Amino acid sequence: MRSLLKALQGALLVLLLLPLAACADDSRLIIKSQGGEHVFTVEVVDTPESRAQGLMYRTTLAPDAGMLFDFKESREVSFWMRNTLIPLDMIFITADGLIANIHVNAIPHDPTGIPSDGPVMFVLEIPGGRSVELGLKPGDRVVHPRIKGG
Repeated sequence: MRSLLKALQGALLVLLLLPLAACADDSRLIIKSQGGEHVFTVEVVDTPESRAQGLMYRTTLAPDAGMLFDFKESREVSFWMRNTLIPLDMIFITADGLIANIHVNAIPHDPTGIPSDGPVMFVLEIPGGRSVELGLKPGDRVVHPRIKGG
């Protein structure tokens, strides 16, 4: 009886810690490029409300930080910079984790649409110019728990 109780306590502990482990994994994203692996700490947004807010009104973004937009299906998307205070690079990512295209240094407050140029499932926003500094290119691979194969 005592061993059964200990086993149940252990199982309960695992069930309680699993959501925390999943959250921790969601914040780490890796881009594999010709120049090596680049690790980012990301916030994931996956609801219409959180995607609409994005990085608006932020005044800083660390060099290896970003926001991963999960659209949960492949489709063409478009972004703008209205109410965004800092320049951003937008990395458009296919469902299988390949970088489709990159828009470098989106201009703060610019209401002009920035299209994905084809269907994507994810968009990664990082500090403006950072993709050039790291030598990121279309075809590079993005690894993240939400990305198939990631």
